[in-house]
Amino acid sequence: MSIIVQKYGGTSVGSIEKIRDVAQRVIEYHKQGGRMVVVLSAMSGQTNQLIELAKEIAREPDLRELDVLLSTGEQMSISLFAMAVKSMGYDARSLLGFQVGIRTDQLYGKARIHDIDTSRILKNLEKNRIVAVAGFQGLDEKNNITTLGRGGSDTTAVALAAALRAEVCEIFTDVDGVFTTDPNICSKARKMDSISYDEMLEMASLGAKVLEIRSVEFAKKFGVPIHVRSTFTKERGTMVVAETKDMEKVLVSGVAFNKNEARITIRNVPDRPGIAAQIFDPVFQAGIVVDMIVQNTSADGITDLTFTVPNADYNKAMTLLNNVSQDIGADIIGDENIAKISIVGVGMKAHAGVAQKMFQTLSRENINIMMISTSEIKISCVVEEKYTELAVRSLHDAFGLENVTPET
Repeated sequence: MSIIVQKYGGTSVGSIEKIRDVAQRVIEYHKQGGRMVVVLSAMSGQTNQLIELAKEIAREPDLRELDVLLSTGEQMSISLFAMAVKSMGYDARSLLGFQVGIRTDQLYGKARIHDIDTSRILKNLEKNRIVAVAGFQGLDEKNNITTLGRGGSDTTAVALAAALRAEVCEIFTDVDGVFTTDPNICSKARKMDSISYDEMLEMASLGAKVLEIRSVEFAKKFGVPIHVRSTFTKERGTMVVAETKDMEKVLVSGVAFNKNEARITIRNVPDRPGIAAQIFDPVFQAGIVVDMIVQNTSADGITDLTFTVPNADYNKAMTLLNNVSQDIGADIIGDENIAKISIVGVGMKAHAGVAQKMFQTLSRENINIMMISTSEIKISCVVEEKYTELAVRSLHDAFGLENVTPET
């Protein structure tokens, strides 16, 4: 019998009634012969409530203890789910991250999975039990509880699917699948039947909230098919799979945006070997992710360096970089009112003129481009935040995404 890993997000288990519905859904798969491993997030809003409790105790809670606290949200979900399954006449067993043997590094709040011991899960599956695993958490080498960061339950599910060699990893959420862009912004957004791992990686990294980027990395590395679908319907969602020739026929697959970034510019930087390493080292040491980086052409041995960081890390980054700027005789300015708009598509690799079409489209709407970044399958532009929705709708129309129907 094949193993199926399913993950249900916070909105899917947001109430006792919804937990019962999920239990019934999982039992239907179980009755059809699937060996079921179910990864659950905390109930909707629970993680935020726990964070608020922590902040009532301490303005900046100890990160180790915060992870211990946050891990209790998933513990509640899996225990209630297991109770629901048993009340319906089927056997279930709930397991926390450390009971499963999910080993991570020691970066509290943003831990990365190193390996998984699947023996306990397999023993329970052999006893015909439905196994419920707490998402979002693991154990470091010193046996401290760690959490994987926002969206970490996706990562848990795909990592388990890879380790268990599951047939598929189904990610159940409150949307019907992966759309060409956010349907809340663009009414013409269309659900895609399939999307490649690389396209999904770009979409996730560029602001699409359907899947967490590390989960897609796991899926691509180990060839795990992901099925993104709605908890509240039985309809097929979107398959995230290896790239096919049919996908290359579509020039642009989606438009993504991210309002949760800030721009930092360090001006009058001495243009000499090692200066970039000196500037970015304290930022990297603090675990802050730097995204787009643009360096101006040197003039008289002086240059400007501009880059983006997550909004949540903006103040910390500014503090660290202010110290560095003083050391090297530069000055620093920042801007939190920006958005990154991106177009993504594996078809870009074989077609010219995509960037020009994007730039012309934004120009027609009088939207100024502050920064540009490209890869083989994406083009990103930083613009003023107030133009986000206009830019997304305009690009979606310009590339005719409402009409594109790639074959699966």
